[in-house]
Amino acid sequence: MTPNPFVGVVFHWLGGLAAASFYLPFRRVRRWSWETYWLVGGFFSWIVAPWALGLLLTDDLVGSIRRAPASALFWAWCFGLLWGLGGLTFGLTMRYLGMSLGYGLALGISAVCGTLIPPIFRGTFGSIIASTPGRITLLGLGICVVGIVLAALAGWRKERELPEAEKKASISEFNFRKGILVALFCGVMSACMAFALDAAGPIAETSRQAGTPALWTGLPKLVVILLGGFTSNAIWCVILNCRRQSGGEYLATHTSRGERVPLLGNVLFCALAGVTWYFQFFFYTMGETQMGRFGFTSWTLHMASIILFSTLWGFILREWRGTSRRTHLLIAAGIVGLILSTLVIGYGNYIAARS
Repeated sequence: MTPNPFVGVVFHWLGGLAAASFYLPFRRVRRWSWETYWLVGGFFSWIVAPWALGLLLTDDLVGSIRRAPASALFWAWCFGLLWGLGGLTFGLTMRYLGMSLGYGLALGISAVCGTLIPPIFRGTFGSIIASTPGRITLLGLGICVVGIVLAALAGWRKERELPEAEKKASISEFNFRKGILVALFCGVMSACMAFALDAAGPIAETSRQAGTPALWTGLPKLVVILLGGFTSNAIWCVILNCRRQSGGEYLATHTSRGERVPLLGNVLFCALAGVTWYFQFFFYTMGETQMGRFGFTSWTLHMASIILFSTLWGFILREWRGTSRRTHLLIAAGIVGLILSTLVIGYGNYIAARS
C-alpha cells in the first residue's frame, strides 16, 4: 500500500474528534461515583472494543499476538500500563480545569514527549533533521507547540477573567492549582502511548504476515497495549471503590438515600463514552499506516487534533462565555496554529513519501 499522508491527516482528525468527544456521555451518568463510571466506560474502551474490532477486521488475531516476540508484548503492555496512569489523571484534569484548558495543558506536554522521544531513542532523529522533508515536518511540530502554548495561555487568561461563580457553573469542581499539577503528570504519562505503539511494531508485522490488510495491522497492537491500560485503571478504580464504599453502585438501583439510579442508562452512556474513546486509536492506527517514513509525527497530529476539537467543544459548552476579546483572539490564533501544523506535517510526509 502506497502511503498517502493527507489521507492520514484526515484519519488523525477523526481520531482527535473522537478523543475530544468521549467525555461528553459521562456528563449524563447519574448517581455514580467517578471511579464507577470510569471503570465501566474503560471496560468498553480497553477490552470490549479492541477485541471486537480486532476479531472483525484482522486475520488470526489471537495467533498474530501469540507469534509476536515476547519482548514486544511485554513493552507494549508495560507502556500501556504507564499510559493508563495518565488516563486516570486525565479524567481528573477534565474535572478540575474543563475541556479547553485541561486538554491543552495535558496533551501539549504529551505531544512533545511522545513525538520526539521515539526517534531520538531509535537513533533516527539525526537523519530526520538532515533531510528537507524532515525539517518541514519538524517545522510543523514547532508550529503545533506554538498553537498549544497560545491555547493554554488563552485558558489561563480565561481562568483569571471569569468570576468564581461563572467557572463553577461550567466546571462544577474547578480547581486551577490542583488541575495544573494533575495535567503535568497526565501529560508525561500519556506520552507512554506513543512509546507503546512504537514498541508494539512487531505485533503489527505478525498480523500483516497473517494476511491482515495494512490499514488494519495496528488493531492487534491496541489489544495488548490497552490491556496494560485496563490493568492500571482497574486496580485504582477498585481501590477507590473499596475506600469510598462505592463498589455496590455497579448493581444498585437506588442510592442509600432512596434515590433511583438509572442503571441501564448509566451503562449505556458509559459504553458510548468508552467506544467513542476507543475510536481515537482506531483511527490513529489507520492514520499511522498512511504517514510513510515519518510515522513518528502521527502523535503530533493526534494531539493537535484533540486540542483543536476539545477547544471547539469548550465553546459549544460555553466554557469561554464572559471572557475578553483578547482571550478570544488568543484561542483563535491557537486553533489556526494547530490546523496549520497538521497541514505542514502532512506536506512534509507527502514529500518524504514521494521521494
